[in-house]
Amino acid sequence: MRVAMAQVAAGTDPEANLETVRARTAEAAGRGADLVVFPEAMMCRFGVPLGPVAEPLDGPWGAGVRDAAVANEVTVVAGMFTPGDEHEGRRRVVNTLVAAGPDGTVTRYDKIHLYDAYGFRESDTVAPGTTPVTITVEGVTVGLATCYDIRFPGLFTTLARRGAEVIVVPTSWGSGPGKIEQWQVLTRARALDSSTVVIGVGQPLPTDPAVADATAPTGIGHSIVADPYGRVLAEYGDGVHLDVHDVDTGPVTRARRDIAVLDNARL
Repeated sequence: MRVAMAQVAAGTDPEANLETVRARTAEAAGRGADLVVFPEAMMCRFGVPLGPVAEPLDGPWGAGVRDAAVANEVTVVAGMFTPGDEHEGRRRVVNTLVAAGPDGTVTRYDKIHLYDAYGFRESDTVAPGTTPVTITVEGVTVGLATCYDIRFPGLFTTLARRGAEVIVVPTSWGSGPGKIEQWQVLTRARALDSSTVVIGVGQPLPTDPAVADATAPTGIGHSIVADPYGRVLAEYGDGVHLDVHDVDTGPVTRARRDIAVLDNARL
């Protein structure tokens, strides 16, 4: 399977961001990608009200991602916001991954673990999901996770037990002291925990100082491919970048035999 990591920035205009998805999907497909992974919050960056941009999965933005996948005969995973519940007098959104296949099939994953950390409270405006989700790409089972989910190993082992050999993690990571190092350690650790290939794709570090200095998580770059032995196979810098990577699931089979953490777990 060939996977493109599209480390691209989202602004506050969903249509402009959708055009980025269209253009980068076409670029990745032209380079032989089977799966194109975009960051979390690709529909609209964090740091602005999200309620006004939230749409149903079959609304214009989700349909645009589906159409890009079909037109380019690839699977596309991208972060968007869908309408959520009423909470403490306000309407929340759901932090959703839309996963669109080349046949027009659309799957959603709603982020389970919300980023109530480092002074930011995602749960004030975002409702949590409850259900782990996998998709199939070129015969490979791919698990879906989002950003802060990566701090919770149980989700990754659950996805692995449901057949995932690859887990993609669209992200809009918050910047700050030690945050790059944490991201690097966590991607490798989750790959080891679950004996999977973990592909974490983030938004780049913002170039606008006003955005970069905000408390909202707006990206640090450093998209990563980590294998089930904890080795980093690819890592980007902090700027905009897209590349295509051949992902071999052979090491997944070997790690599950050699390290056997899934078989040996007692809790």
